[in-house]
Amino acid sequence: MTSPRIVDFRLPVAAATAPVDPARVLAGAPVATTANHYTDAANRYFAGVWSSSTGKWRIHYTEHEFCHLIEGRVRLTSEDGESWEFRAGDAWVIPAGFRGIWETIEPARKHYAIQESGD
Repeated sequence: MTSPRIVDFRLPVAAATAPVDPARVLAGAPVATTANHYTDAANRYFAGVWSSSTGKWRIHYTEHEFCHLIEGRVRLTSEDGESWEFRAGDAWVIPAGFRGIWETIEPARKHYAIQESGD
């Protein structure tokens, strides 16, 4: 049996850049870039690097996401009004079902690992 290969984030991958859906934008004209380094065979687990320009938009997570901010500053605010601000070096998890607002205060870049919830 051959062992699976390690996924090295230092190696370049194709990135996709697109504006955040205008129907969700609350402020600015944010543009996001995603460089997905890994997708499992079941297409339910993803890992890579995401970045965005400044702006503010509504979010609704159907997946679980681990985030590690490597540049910039962001604020997440739940529908209930609870707010968290993260800076480079911080890490957090957004659970499936979370609804609220994502605000990129300073241009940001993060490592992410996403697990589709299967619901």
